Amino acid sequence: MLFAALAFVSFLLWQAWQQDYESKPPTEIANTTDVPAASAAATSGDVPKAPTQNVSAPPVNDSAPVAETRVVHVRTDVLDLGISLSGGAIVRADLLQYPLDPSDKTKPVRLLDTNGATYFAAQSGLLSQNSAAPDHRAPFSAAADEYTLAAGNDTLEVPLTWQDASGLRVQKVYVFKRGSYLIETREEIANGGSSAWSGSEYRQLQRVPPVISGGGFSFNNPEKVAFAGAVWYSPQDKFQKLAFDKFQTDKLCPLGATTPEGQEHCSYQGGWVAMLQHYFFAAWIPAQDEKDSFQYKTLPDARGMTRYLVAAVSPSVTVEPGQTRAITAHLYVGPTLQTQLDAIEQANIAHGLSLTADYGYLTFIAEPFHWILVKLYSLVGNWGVAIILLVLLIKLVMFKLTEAQFRSMAKMRKLQPRMEALKERYGDDRQKLSQATMELYQKEKINPLGGCLPMVIQIPVFFALYYVLLESVELRQAPFFGWLQNLSAPDPYFVLPIVNAAIMGATTWLAPTSPGMDPMQARMMKIMPLMFAVLFLFFPAGLVLYYTVNGGLSLLQQWVINHRIQAADKPR
Repeated sequence: MLFAALAFVSFLLWQAWQQDYESKPPTEIANTTDVPAASAAATSGDVPKAPTQNVSAPPVNDSAPVAETRVVHVRTDVLDLGISLSGGAIVRADLLQYPLDPSDKTKPVRLLDTNGATYFAAQSGLLSQNSAAPDHRAPFSAAADEYTLAAGNDTLEVPLTWQDASGLRVQKVYVFKRGSYLIETREEIANGGSSAWSGSEYRQLQRVPPVISGGGFSFNNPEKVAFAGAVWYSPQDKFQKLAFDKFQTDKLCPLGATTPEGQEHCSYQGGWVAMLQHYFFAAWIPAQDEKDSFQYKTLPDARGMTRYLVAAVSPSVTVEPGQTRAITAHLYVGPTLQTQLDAIEQANIAHGLSLTADYGYLTFIAEPFHWILVKLYSLVGNWGVAIILLVLLIKLVMFKLTEAQFRSMAKMRKLQPRMEALKERYGDDRQKLSQATMELYQKEKINPLGGCLPMVIQIPVFFALYYVLLESVELRQAPFFGWLQNLSAPDPYFVLPIVNAAIMGATTWLAPTSPGMDPMQARMMKIMPLMFAVLFLFFPAGLVLYYTVNGGLSLLQQWVINHRIQAADKPR
């Protein structure tokens, strides 16, 4: 138990060190004033490069006049968006079902924003060498300033139009659906000119690192523990992550990606690119049959702040005179909500999107636990009760393992007087003491590792559940009962941490101590519950609830086994 506790504390301290003291991205968050959508988009070098098989991108002219800063307001039942007519970029996205503070439902989480400190935009545009093409800074027009998903309608279309003097007409269409964070996009290219038009579409996400609120250390602030950065998925390289401080300037191929020999770009079919933060993300999802080039880079904006960009560039398409061609994709802007992400995968729109709920190296264990937790919630309608039921299920599955563990510990506790006698007999002769102790174990048929092995097996389960409860957006601001109205925040009155400390203290008292144990180790065993009590004071209440219920059941099982063994030894 001591080694397991020390390993857990060491893991948390290592996470805290990594998050709090490792090198930070070269970004200064100083200006928090709103930036006009058009000027915010005019950043040097933020148009991606076209793949080698495509036409090259036009040079960026930052001295060109900026289009009118007009923003179209779009509202559905789950999203409140601002679409800039400078390029048709989505520059604001409020998630209406996710308030910043559970006590004030009128202020939702803002994922996309033009604010200088929290800048995050979803942009798209066209690249062409032989003719004009509207990039994410070109002036578009819209038929209305506001679009609302009306009651009784399940779909809302928002068309934006760009027209060139040569006869080229591009209509960018956003399609929204009721209850969905997935947005369908179409670039409809109508060639009214006299020569063929060739070019590519790019979709990119551009942002500064998220501002972490709440302060504190990593082990008690989930936002510091959670990954923030660029992610992408491809059938070849699967799910890949790149933290903001690991970006390299103007790299065209993601780190760790499989690059065909002799090619400058990484091209994938059936992949997607995204920017991820705790609980929420935005992702560009090309059509599954489209082979896109993935790119990422860092770039300074007009005020010297560092922005991070990830993009997917489509293959070149040709539109003959008099023809119209549409290039389709999807944009996801919302929470890491597994029900929606699984539905997107089942519809064959994107594969691997559920991995954005980042459970780390233990995803293969954590995902089934999350699935069970969601199913339990659908039965009881309370996430706290679902956590308790999940603990009960895990304890049932591991009952035999923990029973073997506690029986071994109880037998060793019963041998305490005889082991003390051996220590007095052999004094400081550790070799003879060890030999006599092993003979005693063999005679009484006790395996000294019997209490440790089940605990080692349970450690991966413990950490997998730690990440499930930490990363599940379903538990964000979820109420339990009484004073616990937010399972993702610390217990306001520290009731659960105190109860958990008491349970750990009782468990430590029931655990056997070796007569040869170093006095410092014995003191550490007694101090450990106090250390965990302090550590858990600021843990999210959902995590402490799990640990408390799990510890309470383990204590009860340990007490019952000790009582039975003691009763069996009494003469009849």
